[in-house]
Amino acid sequence: QVQLVESGGGLVQAGGSLRLSCAASGRTFSSTAMGWFRQAAGKEREFVAAIRWSGREGYYSDSVKGRFTISRDNDKNTVYLQMNSLKPEDTAVYYCASSYSGLYSSASRYDYWGQGTQVTVSS
Repeated sequence: QVQLVESGGGLVQAGGSLRLSCAASGRTFSSTAMGWFRQAAGKEREFVAAIRWSGREGYYSDSVKGRFTISRDNDKNTVYLQMNSLKPEDTAVYYCASSYSGLYSSASRYDYWGQGTQVTVSS
């Protein structure tokens, strides 16, 4: 079992920045990759970004590419999502997730999830 604790969400104006953090604990040796997903009200959960514990390259959805950056700190068992140039359409509950099978864009491939943190971008 893996526990994920998120922080960093909040209210920000359009064009602003936030950094989300996700601290992992428990059986983290089973985790291959970490992902960030978001779910806006009335919409399906969608992929945002992902990274492997063994790599530095981040993978992004088209909607956030160039604005968001995913990174990790293995010593801290923590994954970050730096969000710049935020738009109102970025408003959603953001979740971090752990996958033991690999790096995917599909939420169904992830095994453990954080509680979610609200990000609200005002215009």
